[in-house]
Amino acid sequence: MQNTHEEDEDPGPELDEAVRTLLLLMPRTVARVKRVRVPEDLQSLTLAPRHLSLLAHLLFDGPLSVNELAAELEVAPTTASLMVGDLAKKGVLERVEDPADRRRKIVSISERYRAAIDGWLGRSADAWRAALAPLDARERRMFIETLAAYEHGLTEPLE
Repeated sequence: MQNTHEEDEDPGPELDEAVRTLLLLMPRTVARVKRVRVPEDLQSLTLAPRHLSLLAHLLFDGPLSVNELAAELEVAPTTASLMVGDLAKKGVLERVEDPADRRRKIVSISERYRAAIDGWLGRSADAWRAALAPLDARERRMFIETLAAYEHGLTEPLE
């Protein structure tokens, strides 16, 4: 009888061993992420982690309205508006009137900072591409859902 690919695969660690491994891996990962150098063009802007998510959405999704950004970031529109205003004052973002609805503002990354932001976030994007490339679409979805569940579990109050 011929062995199938699945029979040859290591079934992976038991639950507690996987938890142990991840508890040891996550601090190292976070430390490495924190050591990613902010480009010189952006160092004086005092960007916070919340700004990175906003910039990533604009970089990968293109120009968005404040309400669309709020929905993507899972924050209130007023919070998104404050973040956009802060970055617009620093010249990182541009707000233009939506030609279809003049009451609505469309937000984009200014050309002055686009290359620096792309290079900075691009390194992380490249690392994720390399890590996720061996997985099929179902496995990638499971990984993303697992990471989101972990993040959600950290936000729930302790009983």
